[in-house]
Amino acid sequence: MLNVKDVVANLDVVREKLAQRANAETLSQISELAGLRSQRIQEIEALRYRQNEENKKIKAIVAEFGPKSEQMAQARKGQKELSEQIKGLDPLVKEVEEDLSKLLMSVPNLPHESVPVGKDENDNVEISRWGEPPKMDFEPKWHDELGRDLGILDFESGAKIASARFTVLKGLGARLERALANHFLNTLTERGYTEIFAPTLVNTPTLLGTGQLPKFEEDLFKIGGDWDLYLSPTAEVPMTNLVSQTVLAKDQLPLHMCCYSSCYRSEAGSYGKDTRGYIRQHQFQKVEMVHVCDPETSYDELEALTANAEYLLQSLGLAYRKIVLCTGDMGFGAAKTYDLEVWIPSQNTYREISSCSNCEDFQARRMMARYKDSTDKKSKPKLVHTLNGSGLAIGRALVAVLENYQQKDGSVVIPEVLRPYMGVDRITP
Repeated sequence: MLNVKDVVANLDVVREKLAQRANAETLSQISELAGLRSQRIQEIEALRYRQNEENKKIKAIVAEFGPKSEQMAQARKGQKELSEQIKGLDPLVKEVEEDLSKLLMSVPNLPHESVPVGKDENDNVEISRWGEPPKMDFEPKWHDELGRDLGILDFESGAKIASARFTVLKGLGARLERALANHFLNTLTERGYTEIFAPTLVNTPTLLGTGQLPKFEEDLFKIGGDWDLYLSPTAEVPMTNLVSQTVLAKDQLPLHMCCYSSCYRSEAGSYGKDTRGYIRQHQFQKVEMVHVCDPETSYDELEALTANAEYLLQSLGLAYRKIVLCTGDMGFGAAKTYDLEVWIPSQNTYREISSCSNCEDFQARRMMARYKDSTDKKSKPKLVHTLNGSGLAIGRALVAVLENYQQKDGSVVIPEVLRPYMGVDRITP
């Protein structure tokens, strides 16, 4: 959520930046509402000033004419009228503030100055590549075909017991998913992360805090009945909200957390995309990373967070590329985002497996997540910066392992780092 004072004070700059994200249309309304709010607050302050002045006069009237005099009655009548005017304006100010808050909730974050300007994914900029795609002397199979042949991916049973885009993993497929999760968690905790296990049901304030509501409500699964609960779309939501309504000590920062969880998305905005196989599911597993830090170090933290996601890909020996998203392709709350895209042989292209973003103070303002320098007693709490990234999307990692390590005989070799978890070095038909 943007700071309304900064928006109004720098309207032209904000309009230019939001135009890069194709979302500048609400700024005029925000400016008008902010002006109306300021006007009504000034009216209230003027009335309160008159109240104070009348209070001073009342003391003199009591001294000269007495507390039950006609002059005193007139003075009290004037005070009552002023109080009623103030009471009448108070709800009007509250109404404007609520409308202003709703508008601000719909405005995306401003892009960092280093983000390339562009309209969509075609304008993203490749930063680097790691590894070489495997050279195969046979036509690589799609992961769904491999999974069926190996007896480890059961799409039909997933559709039967739930619906389309749900999948049952069996035998060594289930073990491979668990092995990937364990490897990612163990690696990240060895690199200094605190492991979190959080609820996968979250309430409205929690989703508002990280920006999923109100913007993306149609992509969420809501629990029926009297419950104010949704299935969490990502562990970023509960993890980041651990610091909501909190004032941290500066020396507690940075916080590095990771969490393994099931994630749930209706994919309302993705009809027709990736309907084949295990790429885009309504339920999927992910290990998520969240960093909370002071503003001075947040872009160093972004590089560190992204490097950890890259390390996980490298540990699996998977070729990938790193791109920086342009202004038109970034997520709602991000000021800057790196995507890591892993090589998928069957599609002869790179596909996203991790998205690492710096949200700066956009989420912190919504959550009232702050920090204070405990050595300076006069300092006021400041907003933290929050970052998040996949470390990694487990389903997509499983797809990448199956396709990149497939053999001509239909078997799949297990990457070396996963063998202690798997107990086998190969999955065979």
